[in-house]
Amino acid sequence: MRPSSGEDAPGADRRERWLPFLFVGPAILLLLAVLGLPAVTAVLQSFNLVWVREPGFSLDAYRQLATDPQFATTLSTTALYVGLVVSLHLTIGLAVALALNADLPAKWLFRVAAILPWTVPDVISGIIWRFVFDTLPGMANAILLRLGAVDQPVDWLGSPSLAFFGVVTAEVWRGYPFVMLILLAGLQAIPAHLYEAAAIDGAGAWQSFRYVTLPALRNMVIVALVLDVIWEARLFGTVYGMTGGGPGDATQLVSTLTFRQYFEFFNPAYASAMAVVLAVTMLIVAIPYLRVTMSRNA
Repeated sequence: MRPSSGEDAPGADRRERWLPFLFVGPAILLLLAVLGLPAVTAVLQSFNLVWVREPGFSLDAYRQLATDPQFATTLSTTALYVGLVVSLHLTIGLAVALALNADLPAKWLFRVAAILPWTVPDVISGIIWRFVFDTLPGMANAILLRLGAVDQPVDWLGSPSLAFFGVVTAEVWRGYPFVMLILLAGLQAIPAHLYEAAAIDGAGAWQSFRYVTLPALRNMVIVALVLDVIWEARLFGTVYGMTGGGPGDATQLVSTLTFRQYFEFFNPAYASAMAVVLAVTMLIVAIPYLRVTMSRNA
């Protein structure tokens, strides 16, 4: 005898409850394999437990980090680099977002042009800007010589201060569209009646921007800043493709130093300790982003 629909219901409910997990299960397993396994391996390596010549729990890598002057210098260089790049990303990104949010002819064309740098892979961006700042055939020197601004080619990437300036310039160009897109989405979500009410009260463009736009963008600015700090702190390709961390350690970031310690100096425990310290720092930085996200979902 065929069972009634009432008897089928419990089994059907169980299948429906498990169905979402079946759909997302493969993606979760893939993320664990791609992200989770390397992260766990790095932590174990930093404590000298796996993939080392003489396995055994040790804090030597972290002790070395605490006393290594090169790591301290690299950490300060990374902090300065991230601070400059993120500040310029926010300034330029907000300016471009405001322009693209206005009524412009052929707005789509300007949006494509504004987003284009973000589509360039970071390593390719570093190589492109290396040619721009090259001493002899570089575009920057060619323009300056043609304008008579300099008498001889400038060694942009051979000078520590100029090389740092060049790396910052390259990453500001490539990365500002990320912040711009976040802020543009925030601008488009601001209700038009707020600006209409401000105009009725006699507010000009600056007053509307200060008292309507900026407060409405507060959460989006926090999200953009936190995500951009995390992105820039782990940046590798632009610096490696452009200067390789040189000259000397002038453009050496934690990411490039980690790479060199692992693949050039064959010091996996020390390199993994650097990666763990950077990851923990980024988790702390992400706390404001998590708070904003949870408050919006509450």
